[in-house]
Amino acid sequence: MGYREKIEEIAKNKQTNIVLALDFPFERPENRQFLIERAERVLDAVHPYICAVKINHHLILPLGLFDGLQRLLRKTREKGLVAIVDSKINDIGETNWVIAEYYFTAGFDALIANPFVGWEEGLKPVFEIAKKNQKGVLLLTYMSHKGAGEGYGQTVVDAETGFNKPQYYLFALKALKWGADGVVVGATYPEKIKEINEVLGGKIPIYSPGIGPQGGIIEAALRAGARFLIVGRAITLAENPAESAEKIRNLAWQCLTARC
Repeated sequence: MGYREKIEEIAKNKQTNIVLALDFPFERPENRQFLIERAERVLDAVHPYICAVKINHHLILPLGLFDGLQRLLRKTREKGLVAIVDSKINDIGETNWVIAEYYFTAGFDALIANPFVGWEEGLKPVFEIAKKNQKGVLLLTYMSHKGAGEGYGQTVVDAETGFNKPQYYLFALKALKWGADGVVVGATYPEKIKEINEVLGGKIPIYSPGIGPQGGIIEAALRAGARFLIVGRAITLAENPAESAEKIRNLAWQCLTARC
């Protein structure tokens, strides 16, 4: 079973479309044991309400890919979840190939890549490795922060048609052409979610980060066409992570199934 089928099956069986962004504030290197235990406590508490875990540099850098992080990846698998690495791969093909190999060997089921780098001698090796190993590739199409428009929202000339198009529009087309397993579009920009979803024609699921502290609204993102919601601080930094995760899951699933 490939990544895309796997996460859809988990979401259906558990009735949740929430991806937990397991991020925490900076900790001194000597506190890495505390960081591991904190992450484990959150994962133990909220796993019934999520379908996947997304891990960023917040944990990879202090814990080590083949060191402390392995504890969290094992726990993720034990809980019946998939693991996504927020690598935002964006280098030459040879380097991208090595990066992808390490992440997939470490146990991640999918990675996030930046389409700015292009296909030939860019992301082509990543997609080839992912396909070979039944892993997933999600393309970063529009970020959730305020400055996203400076790059992803700029107007560029489409090399194939000669027409001016927003950068994110062309990235959505690349996701279709390259066979991406998902695209990432900030929940803080529901109008972009809607536009990108129209380009994708429902063929590729949209993952939306930015719910909660960044201002993204669950109902607005799902109405616009998001399939999965990536939620971090609203859960990880909550006084009661399990309670917060359950509330978010219930609202999101009800909205998704009722087509709010």
